[in-house]
Amino acid sequence: MKVKVITLGCKVNQYESEAMLSDLLKHGFSAAEDGEPADVVVLNSCTVTAESDRKVRQIFRRAKKDNPDAVMVLSGCMAQAFPADAQRLEEADIILGTSNRARLLPDLLTFLSARQRIIDIAPHTSDEKFERLQVNKFSGRTRAFVKIEDGCNRFCSYCIIPYARGRVRSKPLEDLQTELQALADNGFQEVVLTGINLSAYGQEFGLHLCDAIEAACAIPGIKRVRLGSLEPEQLSEDVIQRMAKQKKLCPQFHLSLQSGCDATLRRMNRHYTADEYRTIVQNLRAAFENAAITTDIMVGFAGETEEEFAASLAFAEEIAFAKVHVFAYSRRPGTKAYNMGDQLTNAVKEARSHAMIATTSATQQAFFNEQIGRVEEVLFEREVQPGIYEGYSMNYTPVLAASAAPLAGKIRKVVVVSNAGTHCVGNIV
Repeated sequence: MKVKVITLGCKVNQYESEAMLSDLLKHGFSAAEDGEPADVVVLNSCTVTAESDRKVRQIFRRAKKDNPDAVMVLSGCMAQAFPADAQRLEEADIILGTSNRARLLPDLLTFLSARQRIIDIAPHTSDEKFERLQVNKFSGRTRAFVKIEDGCNRFCSYCIIPYARGRVRSKPLEDLQTELQALADNGFQEVVLTGINLSAYGQEFGLHLCDAIEAACAIPGIKRVRLGSLEPEQLSEDVIQRMAKQKKLCPQFHLSLQSGCDATLRRMNRHYTADEYRTIVQNLRAAFENAAITTDIMVGFAGETEEEFAASLAFAEEIAFAKVHVFAYSRRPGTKAYNMGDQLTNAVKEARSHAMIATTSATQQAFFNEQIGRVEEVLFEREVQPGIYEGYSMNYTPVLAASAAPLAGKIRKVVVVSNAGTHCVGNIV
């Protein structure tokens, strides 16, 4: 039977989708090619915003229309956090959450035998262990994502994810080492360590994220180790100095900011101040040459005044981020912020989004300009047009370069010669 897996959301979801597909392939299924009808469609959902839920419904129904005879499986965060909403998707034959992905194969076999709808959403528990998934390859990718942590204990006032993902739990270090070695054996030169709250890795074992970084950097075949999104307050000066000793660690740090205003951060239940965030960025830039600091910034949070937004805007400009994902606050049922007063209008949120995007786009252009003249190692991913290849430097600057020889999957030294707006242009050294 042909199976197609559709992934929405974060790198953790991408990892889990690859793990589910790999498990099905090991048990006799085959992957449907692009445009080929599938016998089974699995949609791994995201629920970080209300817009995410809308996309889940839209894409799921479109997939059913494109594959009318397929068994339709809805899995992931949306199903776990809002099971009643998930069950209203009449096209879903099987509904799984985030706590029992191992049930995909047996549920599929049961449905194929009985042809009766299956709702299989298990609640998260306080003593839940890390789900022992293993991924040895990623189809069509030059870098591999490795999920090392799941869950979150933070309960930011706007966020539904702790309800969708449960409490913090971590991949045992020996399992991580085994998986990393298998990825290296399969030719992956770069790995990205990911998690729902990556900074919390290992806390139940008396370990630290640095232990996972060091384990990854110790694998001979792996030449680069990159980190997913980080909560900033875990990055003490001692931790940063420990990280800086690992020369394979890429100097790109995605530090979730959300707001540059202390009053807004308090209402969000974030656990740092703007000044503490500033110090962490300064320490990272001092420890890592040519470091790229990227982030997420929310605008229009409940109660955000013009003065608070102005403070956040000024802070984003001061920090001079290399890249920013700007998004407007979206109310989520089940979160504390949902019932907060002073909810802003969509018009105000849109105006503030435009202003923040304009400011952070300018800082990104300034960062690209700073790369001109530098010689950087670029991992090339794909040929975007005949003889032109796209790749990323250690600090995740996108670079295009011309080459008569194939470059996809190869690391080459490149001198950056210009800023083309959405990327830099370089020449192979």
